[in-house]
Amino acid sequence: MKRKLYLVRHGQTLFNRLHKTQGWCDSPLTELGKRQARAAGNFLRGIEFDAAYASTSERTNDTLEIIRKMPYIRLKNLREMGFGNFEGADEYLQPRHWFVDNPDAFVEFGGEDMRDVQKRVNNTLTEIMEKKDNNSVLVVSHGGAIASFLNIWAPETLKLIRSQHGIPNCTVNEVEFDTDTKKFELINSTDPSRWYMD
Repeated sequence: MKRKLYLVRHGQTLFNRLHKTQGWCDSPLTELGKRQARAAGNFLRGIEFDAAYASTSERTNDTLEIIRKMPYIRLKNLREMGFGNFEGADEYLQPRHWFVDNPDAFVEFGGEDMRDVQKRVNNTLTEIMEKKDNNSVLVVSHGGAIASFLNIWAPETLKLIRSQHGIPNCTVNEVEFDTDTKKFELINSTDPSRWYMD
């Protein structure tokens, strides 16, 4: 049986705008971030969701609440990668090519290994999609967390991630989950702000 997962990155935040590293730390959505979330909501308007989930970060909660007014569950394992001592620092200070070439670059600074992030996000999304009646699910998470997950099931997306310097805010990734094989397949990736911005 095929089920649908709509995996969305949160809207632009203050730290995104200021180009500061934002993992476990948090900052509020900007006005642009709220508009991006409304655009995602317009894009997803005709879809009925059986359940919704977000990380425990304020930025994902606020994004989900703008996209759709419905009950949702907050899960710590959907949060962004932890960047240790780089949290809140200017992005240019980060080790280069950490995602692809050096997944443990932040470990020595008290951060997470990207492979651990990949494992926790994949396991959590699998658990969500295996739940009874979760045939159509909305999940709001983070750029690094989503990229690490997509790298398992759609590694060609790394080219897109590299060319765009990350996944755009409020990009909607439409993913199918096969309950028999326990495999995910990326069907489509859309940035609704290109067409649905108010």
